[in-house]
Amino acid sequence: MENPMGFAHFLSNADGVARFVLGLMLVASIGTWYLIVTKGIRVLRMRRRSEAFLTAFWEAPNLEAVASSIRENGTTEPFSHLVHHGFTAIEQHNRRKSGCECNTAGLINSGAPDDLLTRALKRAIDEDRSHLEFGQTFLATVASAAPFIGLFGTVWGIYHALIAIGLSGQGTLDKVAGPVGEALIMTAIGLAVAIPAAIGYNAFARANRNTLSRLNSFAYDVFAFLATGVKTSPMLTDARATSERVIALARGQGSGAETENRGGHPGLAVR
Repeated sequence: MENPMGFAHFLSNADGVARFVLGLMLVASIGTWYLIVTKGIRVLRMRRRSEAFLTAFWEAPNLEAVASSIRENGTTEPFSHLVHHGFTAIEQHNRRKSGCECNTAGLINSGAPDDLLTRALKRAIDEDRSHLEFGQTFLATVASAAPFIGLFGTVWGIYHALIAIGLSGQGTLDKVAGPVGEALIMTAIGLAVAIPAAIGYNAFARANRNTLSRLNSFAYDVFAFLATGVKTSPMLTDARATSERVIALARGQGSGAETENRGGHPGLAVR
């Protein structure tokens, strides 16, 4: 005997609340898979570009070569973006020292050279963190809320199914199991929406944590390199090829004594 019950029968008999719940979970599912696909592709591309930039950075003969590479290729990933902020901070400090000491310099450009460079690198890390975490709040919300939204739809469906059974006066098992089973479809849909969102959130959170950890370590290298002109990478220890002009900018044109008394930069820990 053909069973008239099923998802199509459930949709044809669903009221406005049930249809709203289904529409809400459909939107959540579309948004989840869109973020999973787009962020997944972006993470893979960013990883390849980051490795290429780091290789070019440590193999560059001097800072001017790195700056030229950034001007040509742009800041398409976090590590080049970090170095770009460092160069910008040095140039701003140099313009302030060599040009005008008047009121044109804002608070963002004030302070000692090492403070200016530290703030610039920390701003770059914060901007990259915000960019990397885009969409993860949506995934976390869907992963935590979708099962309960589906459960609400199930409870609502069972409630109306029991009312209809009570009005019909037929309380046999075959009359109860069909409507109740249809209502449980909502719970299954909620789980089907929540599970990919939870997996995607955890995968992206781990990838972002690894990227930010490497970026924080690289920020210390960039700070030491721009402040002293010495590459801290163990692979390249010869600093003689480093541009003397850029080193002078990094030392703040005569502010080196103040920098030495400060004892290094205060830290760039990723929160």
